[in-house]
Amino acid sequence: MLSSSSTTVKNRPLKRRLCFLLKLVCFVSSVLIFCEFLIYYVVIFQCRWPDVKGGAHMSEKETSASVLKAIILADTHLLGEIKGHWLDKLRREWQMERSFQTALWLLQPDIVFILGDVFDEGKWSTPQAWADDVRRFQKMFKYPVSTELVVIVGNHDIGFHYEMTTYKVNRFEKVFNFTSGKLLTRKGINFVLVNSVAMEGDGCAVCHTSEAKLVALSHKLNCSQQNPNHSKKGCSDVEKLPASEPILLQHYPLYRKSDAECTGEDSAPPEEKNIPFKEKYDVLSQEASQKLLWWFQPRLILSGHTHSACEVLHAGKVPEISVPSFSWRNRNNPSFIMGSITPTDFSLQKCFLPFESRVFTIYCAAGALLVILVLAHVQLLTPPFYFAQRLISKHKAV
Repeated sequence: MLSSSSTTVKNRPLKRRLCFLLKLVCFVSSVLIFCEFLIYYVVIFQCRWPDVKGGAHMSEKETSASVLKAIILADTHLLGEIKGHWLDKLRREWQMERSFQTALWLLQPDIVFILGDVFDEGKWSTPQAWADDVRRFQKMFKYPVSTELVVIVGNHDIGFHYEMTTYKVNRFEKVFNFTSGKLLTRKGINFVLVNSVAMEGDGCAVCHTSEAKLVALSHKLNCSQQNPNHSKKGCSDVEKLPASEPILLQHYPLYRKSDAECTGEDSAPPEEKNIPFKEKYDVLSQEASQKLLWWFQPRLILSGHTHSACEVLHAGKVPEISVPSFSWRNRNNPSFIMGSITPTDFSLQKCFLPFESRVFTIYCAAGALLVILVLAHVQLLTPPFYFAQRLISKHKAV
């Protein structure tokens, strides 16, 4: 009887330790699950599709039939085998995968546009490295049959103009079915896909082909809008398209001097705003910009490349939205654009992803609390209650 009682007493500390260890495991697991999974639902759940004019007076069935719900993101920059550290890849790619998959599940868009620089090293990657990057992209950005994914080419995908080759352009087009000068029409809305890297204006083979397709497409769109400047004879054999002013989708922004006029929490940092942009590198040249505006007379332009947000009015009437980077690697507060679009109107709303700094703060706070709990458990750190009680006892003794 005495032996049994002694064994029970000995087992109590062991049970206490196991119970404490189980609590620690639950605490650590909860923090990991929240920071690596649930936080994306908590943050993106707060985003709402913007209302478009006339949408408030339509029934839900009419709205879903006439309004195209589009998500626009840019500059994912999947790291390659040369500059990409495995830990950096793991962290950034997990963040983008969870953000994208959570957004698809919660928001259920009709279409998603990625405005270039999908890869970081497409401009120099070998065939094997390219295949590996494509495989990782397709895993991260997989999508259901109810959603369409459209990818625009960027300079990191095929190289700047002096690095761009027909081979690199063709392998990108093969994977993403992208062609510069391609028209995409959905629900009566015309989207023009532009290879802005090929808008150099020097007559290179890729540039010449790209511009020729854009000119032909411009003619089709203008004929479809029954522009009085075009004779009936010139438009008689042209395929008719929906009479909707197009939306341009491209990687490079149209020409602007700098980001000095850009505002918002995700615009360029103050120390970078006044740095002049270099034509054909940071933005399109003035000549190429004027060509696109003249050819298409768009109602909206969406671009990426700068990694920061900006809204510009061209010719006093055509808005251009520069979409910030989608990756923590390029900014602390990545985001994407949600667009409700009809053939005659559109409304845009920004949806921020979890801030990297906030996730890091949660981990630091949880780590500090974990250390305090462990030290208190092993009695290397006196709990505050007992510490105060000891001070009171000493005071009474004096």
